[in-house]
Amino acid sequence: MNNRDLDNNENIETDENAVSQDQVSEANNDIESQIIELSNKISELQNELALVRADFYNYRQRAEKDKTRIRTSISEDRVLDFIPVIDNLDRALNVPEDSTGADVLKGVRMVQRQFLNVLQDLGVEVIAISIKSEFDPLLHDAVGMEEVTDADLDGKVVQELLKGYRTKERVLRPSQVRVGKLASKN
Repeated sequence: MNNRDLDNNENIETDENAVSQDQVSEANNDIESQIIELSNKISELQNELALVRADFYNYRQRAEKDKTRIRTSISEDRVLDFIPVIDNLDRALNVPEDSTGADVLKGVRMVQRQFLNVLQDLGVEVIAISIKSEFDPLLHDAVGMEEVTDADLDGKVVQELLKGYRTKERVLRPSQVRVGKLASKN
């Protein structure tokens, strides 16, 4: 190989290196622009995330205030149902002093009926109990035992001391009852 061939080979290698450096430089520029573009996209997404978080926080605050407002409104509506009952109780207590006990009793029974109607409108009902009914621990609270001589009354309700109340879903307060217990024979 002569000098001329060597010079041509060097020029070819230099051209290849020059092309390679240009390609590397161009690739670096592309990568840098992609990095800048992705950094901008990340910033944009972080800003959007911050806005969504703030919106959600505000939504939760509004929802909590709405829930409280609704509860208050429902409570006020329920109280309004009881005001006429109190008015009638006041009327029953303001009977003239020369009235008979029967007049007062009649007024109080009317108020009781009105009160039970309000409870019924609210979905509350009295737990019905009859003497000689089977003791049910889900509906009754046994507060005492009473000796009985009749075997049919053993383990049965013999007296209701306090009425119980329930809704369709649950017992609000069980009835307080006395339960019969067969007396031992001595």
